[in-house]
Amino acid sequence: MKRVTVGGQAVIEGVMMKEKNHYAVAIRKPDQEIVCIKKECKSLSDKCKLFKLPIFRGMLAFVESMMLGVSILTLSAEYFEDDTTPEEPGGFDKFLNKVFKDKADDIIMGIAVLFAIAFSVGLFILLPSFISHLLRGIIKYNVVLNLAEGLIRITLFLTYVVAISYMKDIRRVYEYHGAEHKTINCLEHEEELTVENVRKYSRLHKRCGTSFLLIVMIITMLFFMFINTDTLLMKMALRLLLIPVVAGISYEFLRFAGRSDSIIMDILSKPGMALQKLTTREPDDSQIEVAITAVNEVLEHEQQPAECCIN
Repeated sequence: MKRVTVGGQAVIEGVMMKEKNHYAVAIRKPDQEIVCIKKECKSLSDKCKLFKLPIFRGMLAFVESMMLGVSILTLSAEYFEDDTTPEEPGGFDKFLNKVFKDKADDIIMGIAVLFAIAFSVGLFILLPSFISHLLRGIIKYNVVLNLAEGLIRITLFLTYVVAISYMKDIRRVYEYHGAEHKTINCLEHEEELTVENVRKYSRLHKRCGTSFLLIVMIITMLFFMFINTDTLLMKMALRLLLIPVVAGISYEFLRFAGRSDSIIMDILSKPGMALQKLTTREPDDSQIEVAITAVNEVLEHEQQPAECCIN
């Protein structure tokens, strides 16, 4: 099986595919037309060699993927705004446009990324730490207490994933997520990218971001199990400080798993693959068509054309 560096992300009624320093976003508009936006996205690792080293490259990839993800989700949402009744910019938007002028959009994007990170850290890192701290009177052993914290964290994460899956828009995103994986699996098996060929492949993939998040949860539990402190403030501070390290290690595991066909790595990848059954759904032909378009566009930009045959 061919190893490719193409990665992707599902967005609102579309799919983003990234290859090296370029990405393409294919979006199905309400009138059923497929539009494709291609852009360059240079990584900080091109300027700072430190971020090409193991662990450090994972830290950077985590931040850059978060920023790119928010940017693309915002871009895809713009195609579903009501153009017949343009909205007047709000007071906050007017303030940013006045103060930052041409950089206002970048500032808004930065705020959105910070908000997303703060929400994720608060819900999945700090809240479990707080809950486990309340259990100190019941659980006497620190190792058991830290294990309980890890289980609370994983439970919150799984509950969140299941809860949002009931939202109609999220279910559509999950279907495009499945289309993304199927298309990459087809590409890796070096088959012609047609709807028929793509449809027969699995909607699960080892290099999925969902697997990455679960790996982060598990490694976090293992790390924190042996880091003991009696004060809640110190406990939370240590959790926050170790987030980049955990992200870096998780990235290396996922990167190696995606390149390995060993039985051991297949077994270790099973939990993440199982979780993808919640975050992906079987796509229809029109969604697969969008994913194929995104792959073709990004490969064409990298001068690696893949023929797209849509029936």
